This record gives sequence, C-alpha cells and structure tokens, in this order.
Amino acid sequence: MGTTSRLRFRHNQAIGVAAVLAFLGALPLATARWYLSPLLLVPVAVGVWAWRAGTDADRTGVRVRALLGQRTIPWSEIVELGADPRGQAMVRLRDGRTAVLPAVHATDLPDLVAASGHRLGTDSAEKTPEPGGQ
Repeated sequence: MGTTSRLRFRHNQAIGVAAVLAFLGALPLATARWYLSPLLLVPVAVGVWAWRAGTDADRTGVRVRALLGQRTIPWSEIVELGADPRGQAMVRLRDGRTAVLPAVHATDLPDLVAASGHRLGTDSAEKTPEPGGQ
C-alpha cells in the first residue's frame, strides 16, 4: 500500500438508486414507440453522473470529476478555500477564477485541508524577513 492516501467526496448514493428506478419507470414508455427510446438516456446519464462526479484530494492537489471530464488543480494554484451561502465548497485560484468542488460541503473543508498535508491556521509559504527588521 502506498504512502499517499486519497480522500474521496461523492454525492449521495440515493441518486444512483433513483436513476435506476427512473430507468425502469421509463422503460414501458420508451418501448411503446421507437421515437420515445431516447428518453432512456436521461436516467442513464444521471446514473453515470452520480457514480462518477465528485472530488478527490491528496497531497498533490484536488481532482474535480464531472460526467464527461475531470480537472486536476494542484495545491499551489489554490489561493483560498471557502463555501457559498448554500454550503457548497469552492476554491479561488491564483488567476482569480473560482471552481466549485462537487460533493464537498462547508463542513468537509477541514478534511480537505488535512488531505493536503497542511493544518488549518498555518501558512504553507515560508515567511521572509523584512528588510531592516528583525
């Protein structure tokens, strides 16, 4: 087993169960007429999103996963962690943009910071002495 541990944040598994039930519910309608068969794609897409979407964090950075893609954000690019008024976790990047962290809530932020290898309340950047100061 490796020394790096990855912390995974995922949406509630009830979403996947609801997608299966929606698929089974749409099956009789979709098989009644051939042109209604694309209706089955909606619950399939929701099920795949529920299984795949989320956030992974480790010492190297944060990986944000969506339905069709993923984005890796190194910790060096993250300036600030925070939450919106609804409690959804967000990061502010060095270039000023913000990114939402799927499946991470405001209460999960201490765990997210711990996955980075840092502690809350510490500054990871080394402080340089000011000229003329002690």
